[in-house]
Amino acid sequence: MTDLRLAIWDVDGTLVDSRAVIQACMEAAFRQSGLPPPDYDATRRVIGISLHEACAILAPPDIGPARLETLVTNYKNAFTLQRAAPGHHEPLYEGALEILDHLRSEGWLLAIATGKSHRGLDGLFAKHAIKSYFDTVWCADDGPGKPNPFMVEQAMRTLGCGPAQSLMIGDAIHDVAMARAAGVRALGVSWGFGQADELAQAGAHEVHHDFRTLTDSLRAFEAA
Repeated sequence: MTDLRLAIWDVDGTLVDSRAVIQACMEAAFRQSGLPPPDYDATRRVIGISLHEACAILAPPDIGPARLETLVTNYKNAFTLQRAAPGHHEPLYEGALEILDHLRSEGWLLAIATGKSHRGLDGLFAKHAIKSYFDTVWCADDGPGKPNPFMVEQAMRTLGCGPAQSLMIGDAIHDVAMARAAGVRALGVSWGFGQADELAQAGAHEVHHDFRTLTDSLRAFEAA
């Protein structure tokens, strides 16, 4: 079918505002590991890639494999504690549900391509009832992570769509690089971890600052 349209979504910083939670967990993990914690600007630059790779980039170069594994484990544990805390706050961005509803009503296929693990994504689904919107979900533990095109290619293959029928929506340069590597349109959003100029320099076809203009862009893609 030539009228298929597939929107592949990143999660953290795109649909869900997890900026404060991720930074708090990263600081806790580094302190527990006896390491100086990274500042937010360093953390935001690695969001989207796998947790192991992100920790390796943020950690001192001489950390060694064993201490790196401990750091990754400490992050996972910190995230579990954060999510279970009574004051945990990881909201959907305002407009996220509306755009998912719109795409569903217009017959779009929807996918997720995230640096989260399935465990982490299931925890998010437990707090926000959005799982039913998505036809296929691809996570960091399914294969090569961002910016490798694997997740986008698997989403397209699973749903029977080609690059000309598909686009990727994300807030990080890793999302843009993954989309470009897979040959799909890359739509950057500036309300998450990445900055607008970084997304543009990474090769985003468009950069959006709110869900209104993003919705307009998707309508135009649908009509093309």
